[in-house]
Amino acid sequence: MVNSPVPTLALVESPVQLLNVLEWAHAHAHTDIAHTDAGAAAGAPAPLLSAVPRQPGSLPGRARRPQDGPPRPDAGWLRVVVLPPTDPMSRGQLRRVAGIARDEGHAVHWQEARGGSGSPFGALAALAPAVRRAGRIVVGDPFSRLVQLLLVPARTAELTVVDDGTATMEFIAQLGRGERLRRWHRTGGGTLTRARELAYAPVSGTARRRLTPRGGRVTEVFTSMPITPLPGMRLRVNDFAWTRSRFGPPRLTKGTDLVGTSLVETGVVDPARYLDAVRALTLEHGVTRYFAHRRESPEKLRALSEATGLEIVRPDLPLELIARRGPVGRTIVSFPSTVVHTLPYALTGTGVTVAVCDIDPAWLTTAASPRARSFLAGVTETARDVRRLPAQAAPAAG
Repeated sequence: MVNSPVPTLALVESPVQLLNVLEWAHAHAHTDIAHTDAGAAAGAPAPLLSAVPRQPGSLPGRARRPQDGPPRPDAGWLRVVVLPPTDPMSRGQLRRVAGIARDEGHAVHWQEARGGSGSPFGALAALAPAVRRAGRIVVGDPFSRLVQLLLVPARTAELTVVDDGTATMEFIAQLGRGERLRRWHRTGGGTLTRARELAYAPVSGTARRRLTPRGGRVTEVFTSMPITPLPGMRLRVNDFAWTRSRFGPPRLTKGTDLVGTSLVETGVVDPARYLDAVRALTLEHGVTRYFAHRRESPEKLRALSEATGLEIVRPDLPLELIARRGPVGRTIVSFPSTVVHTLPYALTGTGVTVAVCDIDPAWLTTAASPRARSFLAGVTETARDVRRLPAQAAPAAG
């Protein structure tokens, strides 16, 4: 008997999460893990959600299929639910990656859950039946309160976590210690914040139990980060095979590119110290372009451009796709962030050098969480195939 695909529901909130769901689907399709005996007796599963109709016209950055072949005939086993944030940059990137996902044959459902046009409880009401019916659920951000809320009605025995950046490292550490899930850069907050967290604790606790492998329940982590899986957890390495098969190799430029970070926006790094660091790196390494993080503020980017003369680029796709598509500098410099772990995979064999500049503890604000220093150091120290740069790069002489 031919096995049927397990109906899978993916909940994503950022462009990077959606990219990593595409990588996960590609990896599973090529190892037959997506097909199990669980669905064989029941036949082909009914759609979990209706797909959002394709928008007229093509989206920038469409994926190139090998030999321009058709989508996989079994691609319908995966339904992707996009829970978009409110900021325009993230929404724009999400729409573009969603277009690529549709080109791969996956159904994409756009569900507003924030702001004036949507609410978390409205999203729960709309999605709860699909969450209950899903044979497998894939999530991109286990720290998200919205995702935690949506996991409450889940009945699946298999959960997969794909990367939402370096936060995966902290997720595994906190889950292993039995702690409540809390973002590494968050501080204690005031009385009102603590009261809200106390009221939300039952939801957070349920989500943590859902994500903990025990009693036959499988938790899979699909990641580019250097982590040690917990007992009973299945670990699969995301080596960006899908990205490498669809894009590039890129044309290389003579200059150096610098990858921006939102550490200023999250209150971790002092804005003046950050500007000084960017200026020093620009002078020392001949940086010509600055790839902005989607959360960086226009005011900050304008100040950086005026102080350094850098060309500010606001990518319309995740940086892994932008770099693989090219053109890209022969050297890419980054502060401690996700890309120092993902770009070496995405750019393997291209001749591009990825370099990481440490964060000096003196750059941290007084509001930075106690975990900030050790977490950022860990991101740098565990990066593979990268060149290490000193925390304070001095301006070139003369």
